[in-house]
Amino acid sequence: MIYHKSVLLPESIEALAIRPGGIYVDATYGGGGHAKAILNELGDGKLVAFDQDDEAILNRIDDPRLVMVNSNFRFLRNFLKLHHASTVHGILADLGISSHQIDEPDRGFSTRFDGVLDMRMNRNKKQTARDIVNQFSEERLSAIFYTYGEIRNARKLASRIVEARKGKPVETTGALKEIANTCAERGKEFKYQAQLFQALRIEVNEEMESLREFLKQASAALRPGGRLVVISYHSLEDKLVKNFFRSGNFEGTVEKDFFGNVLSPLKVITRKAIVPSEGEIAENNRSRSAHLRVAEKI
Repeated sequence: MIYHKSVLLPESIEALAIRPGGIYVDATYGGGGHAKAILNELGDGKLVAFDQDDEAILNRIDDPRLVMVNSNFRFLRNFLKLHHASTVHGILADLGISSHQIDEPDRGFSTRFDGVLDMRMNRNKKQTARDIVNQFSEERLSAIFYTYGEIRNARKLASRIVEARKGKPVETTGALKEIANTCAERGKEFKYQAQLFQALRIEVNEEMESLREFLKQASAALRPGGRLVVISYHSLEDKLVKNFFRSGNFEGTVEKDFFGNVLSPLKVITRKAIVPSEGEIAENNRSRSAHLRVAEKI
């Protein structure tokens, strides 16, 4: 089974600057494509891989150098300590959802299928997209759609959803798309749906909070000279990563010491994000929005 086609694979492995005997982290294992490439370069080193999706864990590579952790990468620090790898030589995180998750109708991630409104990366979580759509207030829905989906008429959409659920609960992706289409600009319905689904997925999985926690813990876990490589897929993620790499905080506020040196634990390696080639986009259209950034521990 082709679980997922890894994005920016050679670029991300090169960016890690792998040492054969080092300790590395694949924070988003998915289909194991990046993990396999890391192991190919690793020699007698060690790779700790995280994924909160049980199905990804079942896709584990059989290799004694690989330690699998069935958890969100926001708990990086604790699990690295548990596995005697408190400090590491490099960390890679591909923040995209896998093709396998997108292509499973019952996961509710895709606008292409009519399925249940779920969207949980970790199916042990209680709250689903259905719960959010049917239980959150109009004001809270509007804030989620505007902040995480960058939907301009978020209030109108939230109002339409609240009005629709008075008749019967909004249970499926198809039902939600029908409501969204009444608010979308003609000819741009698919983009509008994608923005809405992105917003709900981020809220369900607490993605922005998890990313903030991960970046802080990853920076602390790296040894001097170790690399942090992050692939993001939308502007909210990319801005957080860019700001943190540049300044050590999420606001992007650069602070300097008395001598004018930037007070940040990281040195930016990629001044501009690395993006997929035209050839890669032609082969894998889902890579088109990917941005790869690299920083090194000072």
